[in-house]
Formats: sequence, C-alpha cells, structure tokens
Amino acid sequence: MPRVSFAAEPQPLTVDLDGAALVIIDMQRDFLEPGGFGAALGNDVSRLQAAVAPCRDVLDAARQFGLLVIHTREGHRPDLSDAPPHKVQRGDPKNRIGAPGPMGRILIRGEPGHDIIPELHPRPGEPVIDKPGKGAFYQTDLELMLRNHAIDTLFVAGVTTEVCVNTTVREANDRGFRCIVLSDCCASYFPEFHAAGLAMIKAQGGIFGSVTGSAELLGSLAAVPLQKTA
Repeated sequence: MPRVSFAAEPQPLTVDLDGAALVIIDMQRDFLEPGGFGAALGNDVSRLQAAVAPCRDVLDAARQFGLLVIHTREGHRPDLSDAPPHKVQRGDPKNRIGAPGPMGRILIRGEPGHDIIPELHPRPGEPVIDKPGKGAFYQTDLELMLRNHAIDTLFVAGVTTEVCVNTTVREANDRGFRCIVLSDCCASYFPEFHAAGLAMIKAQGGIFGSVTGSAELLGSLAAVPLQKTA
C-alpha cells in the first residue's frame, strides 16, 4: 500500500498505510439515535449524528484500500459481573447500566441499543472490540490484535471526543502507537468538550497525537487511485 501525506496539527504527516488501521469508537445506537440512552439522559444526539457521514466516507476509503478496520462498543455482560459497582450506581437509577431502556437494557451486550448504527455496521471479518470501560485497550485484546497485524499508526474516529476517544488515544500513546484523530469523525454532546478534547491531543507538539480532518486524509488517498484494492 502507498505512503500518503496530508496536513495535520501540530504538523503535516506522512503515513505508510501498511502499518495503519482505522479504529471507530462506540458508534452505537444507544448513543447516537433518537430514543436511545443518550437522548434519555437529555442530550442532543444530533451533535453526534454530525460525525456519521464523515465516518462513513473514511470507512469506505479504508475498506477500499484494505486497511484494518476495528470497531469498538462499550457495554457489559448481562449479569453485570464486569461492571464496577461505582459505575453501575452512578446517576438516576432508571437510567443506570442494566436498567430497562428505550432499546433494551442500557449498555448491555447483545441488546439492540448496544449495537453499532446501521450506517457504520461492521462487515464480516472486521473485528469488533467489546470493552467494559472507556478506553479500548482496557481488558480487551486490542493491543494484541494490532501487534499481530504490525500496526503502529491509528486513525481514530468515534464518540465521544472527550471520553472514549480521548481515553483510547492516551492508552494508545502509552503503548507506543501513533494516533491521528479525525476531527470531524468525532463528536460530543457538548461542543466545548469536543474542542477541548482535540486541543489536548495536539497540544505541546502533539503530546497524545495529531489531529486532522477527513477531507485532508481522503484527499491524500484520492491522489493514489491506482493503488486501491478491490
């Protein structure tokens, strides 16, 4: 696969696609769809929906180029044996993890709301990481999977910017991976948190990673059409 160069902050980047993967974090129905858990908490889910189309464009390109694509979902076992009590007991009892929600039990694996939205649904062969926490590396086999595929660079998308995206990027940084966060492919219920989350990643020379937009990445990929795979 080719090397691609594109504008990014805090500095332009060149990436060897052979060592790159796309990680799409927690684009789940309960977080993004009207009537889901996120909406039940009083959040404006349209703010997360804004990331769907850019994510879809990047996902289509990643598949066309044969990049490793990994999806994550936050959720717990039906018996809550992997859910810390302090996490379960947080907030309004009727909206807690495991409680009946608009799309089944809230944040429980196998429930309709736990699934990834149809627009970004994994294809057969694309790994799905079910994680019990905010970070995609905690109590999962994500690192093993990336090492086995000789991946050193992660294009990161998903929700929410300041929570699961930021946590995963920090975990990846500590493990030696280069993270490139796709700004418009991420979103938050709180615009100020989205902006702050991106600012923290790229601060101090890219202390946790780099930030770019989907247009920059897709433009660089479009410059090498003959390299695309079926």
